[in-house]
Amino acid sequence: MLLSFLRKNLRLTGTKYGCGGGGCGACTVMVSRYDPQTKNINHWSVNACLLPVCQLHGAAVTTVEGIGSTKTKLHPVQERIAKAHGSQCGFCTPGMVMSMYTLLRNNPQPTMEDVTEGLAGNLCRCTGYRPIVDGYRTFCEVNSSRPELFSKGDLLPLDPTQDLIFPPELMRLAEVKDQTTQRFCGERMTWISPGSLNELLQLKADYPQAPLVMGNTNIGLDMKFKGIFHPVIISPTQVISEWFVFVGVCVGAGCSMSFLKSVLERSINDFPPESTHMFRTLLQQIKLVGGQQIRNVAVSTLGGNIASAYPNSDLTPILAAGRCTLVALSKDGRRRVPIDKDFFLGFAKTVLKPDEIVLSVFIPASRPNEIVHAFRHAPRKESALATVNAGMRVWFNENSNVVKEISIYYGGVGATILSAERACQQIVGRPWEEATLSDVYSTLVDEIKLGPSAPGGKVDFRRSLTLSLFFKFNLLDVTQVDIPQKMQSAIQPLPKHIQPGYQEFQNVLEGQSAQDPVGRPMMHRTALSQATGEAVYCDDLPQTDGELFLVIVTSSRPHAKITHIDFSEALKLPGVVDVITAKDIPGKRFRTFTGYDEELLAEDEVTCVGQMVCAVVAESKAHAKRGAAAVKISYEDLQDRIFTVEEAIEKESFFLPRRQIERGDVEKGLREAEQVYEGEIRIGGQEHFYLETQSFLVIPIGEEKEMKVYLSTQHPAFTQVSETLGIPSNRVSCHVKRLGGAFGGKVTKTAILASITAVAASKTGRPVRCVLERGEDMLITGGRHPVWGKYKVGFMKDGRITAADFQYYANAGNVVDESVLVAEKILLHLDNAYNIPNLRGRSAACKTNLPSNTAFRGFGVPQCMLVVESMIDDVALKLGRLPEEIREINMYKEVSLTHYKMEFDPENLVRCWNECMKKADFRQRRQAIDIFNQQNQFKKRGIAIVPIKYGIGFAEAFLNQAAALVHIYKDGSVLVSHGGTEMGQGIHTKVQQVASRELNIPTSLIHISETSTQCVPNTCPSAASFGTDANGMAVKDACQILYNRLEPIRKKNPKGTWQNWIITAFLEKISLSATGYYRGHDLDMDWEKQEGKPYAYFTYAVGCSEVELDCLTGEYRTLRTDIVVDIGRSINPSIDIGQIEGAFMQGLGLYTMEELKFSPSGVLYTRGPSQYKIPSFCDVPLKFNVYLLAGSSNPHAIYSSKGIGEPTVFLGSSVFFAIKDAVTAARKDAGLTGPFQLNSPATPERACLACATHFTQMVYESYSNPFLSDPP
Repeated sequence: MLLSFLRKNLRLTGTKYGCGGGGCGACTVMVSRYDPQTKNINHWSVNACLLPVCQLHGAAVTTVEGIGSTKTKLHPVQERIAKAHGSQCGFCTPGMVMSMYTLLRNNPQPTMEDVTEGLAGNLCRCTGYRPIVDGYRTFCEVNSSRPELFSKGDLLPLDPTQDLIFPPELMRLAEVKDQTTQRFCGERMTWISPGSLNELLQLKADYPQAPLVMGNTNIGLDMKFKGIFHPVIISPTQVISEWFVFVGVCVGAGCSMSFLKSVLERSINDFPPESTHMFRTLLQQIKLVGGQQIRNVAVSTLGGNIASAYPNSDLTPILAAGRCTLVALSKDGRRRVPIDKDFFLGFAKTVLKPDEIVLSVFIPASRPNEIVHAFRHAPRKESALATVNAGMRVWFNENSNVVKEISIYYGGVGATILSAERACQQIVGRPWEEATLSDVYSTLVDEIKLGPSAPGGKVDFRRSLTLSLFFKFNLLDVTQVDIPQKMQSAIQPLPKHIQPGYQEFQNVLEGQSAQDPVGRPMMHRTALSQATGEAVYCDDLPQTDGELFLVIVTSSRPHAKITHIDFSEALKLPGVVDVITAKDIPGKRFRTFTGYDEELLAEDEVTCVGQMVCAVVAESKAHAKRGAAAVKISYEDLQDRIFTVEEAIEKESFFLPRRQIERGDVEKGLREAEQVYEGEIRIGGQEHFYLETQSFLVIPIGEEKEMKVYLSTQHPAFTQVSETLGIPSNRVSCHVKRLGGAFGGKVTKTAILASITAVAASKTGRPVRCVLERGEDMLITGGRHPVWGKYKVGFMKDGRITAADFQYYANAGNVVDESVLVAEKILLHLDNAYNIPNLRGRSAACKTNLPSNTAFRGFGVPQCMLVVESMIDDVALKLGRLPEEIREINMYKEVSLTHYKMEFDPENLVRCWNECMKKADFRQRRQAIDIFNQQNQFKKRGIAIVPIKYGIGFAEAFLNQAAALVHIYKDGSVLVSHGGTEMGQGIHTKVQQVASRELNIPTSLIHISETSTQCVPNTCPSAASFGTDANGMAVKDACQILYNRLEPIRKKNPKGTWQNWIITAFLEKISLSATGYYRGHDLDMDWEKQEGKPYAYFTYAVGCSEVELDCLTGEYRTLRTDIVVDIGRSINPSIDIGQIEGAFMQGLGLYTMEELKFSPSGVLYTRGPSQYKIPSFCDVPLKFNVYLLAGSSNPHAIYSSKGIGEPTVFLGSSVFFAIKDAVTAARKDAGLTGPFQLNSPATPERACLACATHFTQMVYESYSNPFLSDPP
């Protein structure tokens, strides 16, 4: 693939590996070709991970390194994303840059719609997207006069004349039209690119099973992820001009989606408007096929889309409904084949013969009185495969509403696309009126059946969608009559225009030195290097001499004894050097977390699918993967398998201790309450989905057993691997330059993986690299704990809650990891912002046979508080009052004690609430929403406002300490080392600001190279939103020591420069190196007494979100979000606001879209971006405002700041509760009132079914057995 060629062969490491499947955009590059016919140079953004190098003959490839550099000159695209604070961890940044760069090469004056469409194929897990959008908005708009986090006045202008020219030699090559056959032979595979159509047909006859590859999105993914092997691949790209051309609307089957889009746009202009219905509908669907990178190249061709016969293809239903045909060609001749129900035989099967190729596709113009529409629903609005899609066409008799002909095709409801023939028969010859359509709905319900175990699940939802989409077709100008105002919302698209957001922060204190950077919005210190691809991540380190690659072999059984591991066949394969098992570990064969031991490699028994069993070490990644596939593990299955918390409860399978906490008398409070309600909610797990997967490079020094470990971890000291190797810690140095995201997922499993890699390096005596693929990472490393929360609440008629009793069950997985600590933190945040006099909570970490879950940003708090706020919502629904009223009534309002007897002042919590209510215009918008919901039947709006009180610091006191080492060199430059790791949260930037203030020097003199256990030993993890608090104080201490040492020098020469003072100090033998130390807060929690001070202080925040919901499909759009946060005095507002927005978007994903799916036997299905959807640009609130609370301070942390990395994850629940508010309005229309259970995430499926529309009720009523599926 182009990606590996760029990174390994050319050492152009700016292009990143993120998923290997074209789903994240981290590997985006620009491919350019010269068209000798039009004399134009065409530019496309493409996914390098999917593009075979063999296909690039005659093309120019531009990477992020090629457009600008910090060493020479930046390109405006690189500069603007950096200065707009759109790069945090930076791993996704080169891909963003190249997508935008390609857009500007094609269109130097884009609209915002162009920008968001161009970036739709790129994912970011850190920023929340808003700063990226704002940075690139500058290419579309003039300067704004409102206050902003970055200045637009000094941005480099875009000058297209300065861009790279297309190589003239490639233009000459294209003019020559040399079409000789190209043949590339690899170790196991042959790639043939024929030079003529006749040769292509001959090759297809000789190799009928060989796939035709125009670009690799289907075949490449099958080979990579499903292990399908093709010894011969035929790539007909050279003969594209000979047979993949268009004449009118007869389109070459090999054209890309982008090319087809341009053809249709021209055809719409060339044909009479009444003839373009099919073209416009198909054009609408093309814009939804993958991201821009997928559409841009021949990887996603029209012919490939048809021939692959995937059941959820976005194009085949509309092609079938629209009377399209194709020409199939073989050595025996050609034939025209209708694309209809008879063309598709089953999953990935068509009537095409093995030796046939698709030559062209004919797309007919629409006839008079003929109407065509397409519909789709997907888990995410962009870059997602459809859940259900449809193509529908109706042809009326002239001047009549009598149906002459109709076609209805659905995708996503069977093994292939499905023709609703019986429903069509109900319509033909009848007038298009309510009686006819009523019969159609009944027929569709009966005709489209899906069994309870149908592949893809979501059975009721998919069936409901088939009805809802036909209803939309009915309303979309089919009836030729006026649609009632209340029903028009069914066909109105959801809003999508992203507006500029507002960010408000405190100015620095009056009188603060202009040189003092603390409190100013300073750019991430390496943002420019990240935007140019120069920033080095672990896998960017150059290959070392003799380096090997390691691939992990994991268990395929959820619970079994290992009877034998046979790796004899693996060792026979070329390139395989060794296989590492538990027996090879010279030291401890386990790591200890929270008092429990976890095996590094399973030896006798496996307890989940994905448990690490052994590892294969080989000369290359490809060899190691083949070796891993050849390892045979024999098992004896054990029957006592547990997958759910219910099964764990039944079998009492828990990790101890189980915690409980109580204040007041809950039983008495419940008895005295005027009303009592019991409810529950389930919160699904969440994958970290850091863009950089787990990465390691272990280099044995060869002397005294020394090892250098380069890795991506939040906790360098914990990954020191010495106990695994049986050597002292002083022989192992761990080095962390930066992490491409972490969010809690690079601590425990990272230590185990580092240990395994180190064992391989120790055994072979050679450097060993291990970089997990996305699917491996998701399988092995675990994620956020799924939680089942149950509650019983007593309350008065005026809304006061008198008592609440909570029970939390967290699915911990097969080993304890940090689950017991997560369960404890859940109980410590039980009260959230509410002063409930009688409060009890119990929590349990359930031991199951799923991969173990681990720390994740928020550490159990996002799950805990969703249960609490759901209780608040239910109280409001029971009383017929608004949730915000119940929240206000029960909120802490004066100096109080928490349920664990820690005193705090909630003044700033109340201020955040009042500010957010005011800034969000909450009450006025609530009234407007009520009016909107009364006027619209199928679109509903909802609004919600939620508070959070989040404890900062580690309850385990020893983890709050930190150390630093500061060197001043003779030239005055300063090198700072500390124990925190940079993972996008900006800790190095903030530490640089601290050092600048304390030493009274510019930040340009201060450098932070890496985090290393050689410089700072015994580091604590960068976690718990406490990294800057601890490490900043340690650096401050070291700098103050140095500054005080220089005091005599400054007094002697008060007008001297910094450089003068330093050289003088050196000559006077004053030490210019100092260690700093911060002891940290003495925090503790006594679970026996149920009291303590587990946190240094609280961060307060309030979030308000408004959504618009399509009740027919469950799709929603966040119209606006306002967040007010008490962050004390921010050290760096741009970084802190970036953390707030990024955490909010991660919470939005947790609560509304991210779903981990397991098979009944415990196999994780969702192992990449194609199955697991994180928020994208299309999910950003259309108006996103963040306000840092003014006039706040915090005496418990450095410079009066507060930790902010984790708290605002929970504010993503404001979108969840806004959706629930909209669903409540829909249910009211359906005659349903009172509390109802809406589990998290509130996916379109759950939201749609909860709305209880007429169509969902029809689905439920269609079951002969009422227990098959119950309405919500």
